[in-house]
Amino acid sequence: MGVGLQERRIAVIIMLGITQTLAWASSYYVPAILADPIARDLGVSSTHVFTAFSASLILSALLGPSAGRRIDRFGGRGVLIASNFVFVAGLCLLASAQTAFALWLAWMVLGVGMGIGLYDAAFATLGRLYGTGARGSITGITLFAGFASTIGWPLSAWGLAEIGWRNTCLAWAAAHIVIGLPLNLLLPRAGAVVTLTESEREKFHGDGEVRMDRTMWLLAFAFAAAWFVTAAMAAHLPRILEGAGATTMQAVAAAALVGPAQVAARIFEATALRTMHPLSVARIAATTHPVGALVAISFAAGASFVFTILHGLGNGILTIARGTVPLAIYGPVNYGYRLGILGAPSRIAQATAPLLFGLLLERMGFAVLAVSGAISLLAFAALMMIAPGGKASR
Repeated sequence: MGVGLQERRIAVIIMLGITQTLAWASSYYVPAILADPIARDLGVSSTHVFTAFSASLILSALLGPSAGRRIDRFGGRGVLIASNFVFVAGLCLLASAQTAFALWLAWMVLGVGMGIGLYDAAFATLGRLYGTGARGSITGITLFAGFASTIGWPLSAWGLAEIGWRNTCLAWAAAHIVIGLPLNLLLPRAGAVVTLTESEREKFHGDGEVRMDRTMWLLAFAFAAAWFVTAAMAAHLPRILEGAGATTMQAVAAAALVGPAQVAARIFEATALRTMHPLSVARIAATTHPVGALVAISFAAGASFVFTILHGLGNGILTIARGTVPLAIYGPVNYGYRLGILGAPSRIAQATAPLLFGLLLERMGFAVLAVSGAISLLAFAALMMIAPGGKASR
């Protein structure tokens, strides 16, 4: 690759990395900070706010395949530009909400934004631009967006304290206009629709058409199981660690290591593991949470930091794997549509995990890690049933 082309690719990675950080911080990570004050002002429970948020994730799952198909045909630039306007509309509706109906309307609009503006759309955009060479670029944008909660939560908390939750939502909307939209406008337009050469047809599984073959079902299950665990840990990790005997300060300090561990894992994937097949990397990543859970159950509070680091390492790589494994197995043809189909069960799992895992936590306490570990092992088993060429092992 020429120096000029490499520089342009780096620029695309930086632009998408920044816009993805903004998209995640202003949507998915908003309820953790603003749900309680929103609920108080609107006279509803925090659970009501989170229920509306969960419904928005389900809506985003339903929209993923159609967004991916459009990116396959026309490229991702237009879809990501549209997502900025949708995010602005949703955040402005949320800022002006006075009733429960308005709250739900705002989150449904934000659900549309998440369906066309988060990782799957960004990954599909890179696949449309760079084909099978998109793996490194996918890793690159996750290095940026891995800090979405690290940046988003403090900014939302600062906004809540200084200007109130409504103006904080408006500030996030303004960021989409001032930062996100200009950067997405600078993205290159996609070239001709991707087709496979004869040699590529022999390399990849299938002919590029999206069919729910056994490999697709196994990938969908593996990613959904992984995302169920990810969402459950994001919602309940400090409580789980406190249940093991850690103090509140210890639990918070340990939970704070998840983000850095994710970024460290992504750097490791981009360097030491870059020549390994993405499926093999995903298998390794699927084992770290169960190992961490076993250590935590065995040593309780004393292993809190070890558990969170292992969980973060695996989660960091599995985020990349959701983009790189289908690309490596099936190739770039209809890649966006395929990601949308594979991502739909993951987002539904993401939406339901906090509630379901919370109920289990109330019944089982710290031992609930045995459940999350078992679910991760099921994801590992599904990945082991797929050969690198894409054919499911029997």
